[in-house]
Amino acid sequence: MQKLNWLRLIRSENVGPRTFQKLLSHYGDAGLALEKLPEMAKRGGRSKPIRVCPVEEAQRELERGERLGHCLLAQVDDDFPRPLAEIEDAPPMLWAVGDTALLSRPTIAMVGARNASLNGRNLTRRLAADLGRAGLAVASGLARGIDACAHEGAIPTGTVAVMAGGLDVIYPPEHADLYDMVASCGCVISEMPPGTQPQSGHFPRRNRIVSGISLGVVVIEASLKSGSLITARLAADQGREVFAVPGSPLDPRAQGPNDLLRHGATLTETAADILDVLAPRLHRALSEHDQAPAPHADPRNFTEDDLGPARTAIIECLGFSPVTVDEIIRQCQLSPALASLVLLELELAGRLERQTGHRVSLLSD
Repeated sequence: MQKLNWLRLIRSENVGPRTFQKLLSHYGDAGLALEKLPEMAKRGGRSKPIRVCPVEEAQRELERGERLGHCLLAQVDDDFPRPLAEIEDAPPMLWAVGDTALLSRPTIAMVGARNASLNGRNLTRRLAADLGRAGLAVASGLARGIDACAHEGAIPTGTVAVMAGGLDVIYPPEHADLYDMVASCGCVISEMPPGTQPQSGHFPRRNRIVSGISLGVVVIEASLKSGSLITARLAADQGREVFAVPGSPLDPRAQGPNDLLRHGATLTETAADILDVLAPRLHRALSEHDQAPAPHADPRNFTEDDLGPARTAIIECLGFSPVTVDEIIRQCQLSPALASLVLLELELAGRLERQTGHRVSLLSD
């Protein structure tokens, strides 16, 4: 029942990963949070009823995943990757196929250009194989070019592919054989429901999982505006290490890694360059076996006499430019618990957007 309620909550309207965590922290139970969604959205100013995911819809998703041989991992499960659970916008649940125990192994991500050079592809396979033999799982996004080579190099030792769509929607289609090899020898994961066709907005979300499950991200050939650099920026925001393979300034595919090096990424030529930097993190990762903390409810119950004035004050503080939640609390002189509840109401009403760095902003009508 817990997994069913978790699935219903994350599939409900206006409930993203950050909102999910806030709701679970406030109520301590997904079932109770589901009951409160309509009331909270109404208090936040929503005129029409919020869509709460029906039990039947969540059951159909579970049944479809099970028929496909996939398993659904929640953050409280042993095989859910602990580093991923610690990021600000961690997915509450992941669909997985393959060896889910691999998700508990220290992981390095490798990303780069789809139109990679022959040298870049060969280097990627060699780095992936060397890192795998050193005990690391290698993660990537199953894309063309560098991603595919990273998986190929690490298949004998363990590789994780993160999908932008459902696990049963292989993208790109020509990687069907590679997908089968990864699913047989490694693990494939996605936060999206089975049957979901990947859309452009899904790939940045996929990228945050690639970096989130990893201790660091290695970038090999990437343009300045590529998704690989988005993954590198996400990794830095998540407190991960960023590694970059230098290239010729005459090659546009070297502009991304060279720019990362200019801004402090670790210059990488061999697996030893990566392992030397990761050594302290590897030691901690191998010695930590903590379970995800169980959610607990905030025991305070606020009345409308509390919420009304707080809601007015917070709305006056908010604008279309992001501000931190801490600044709102200071400016409005509210308790963190009361401010958090009001922000949840506004978000469920579709009036608020959460952004990285614990920042929020109003959405335009």
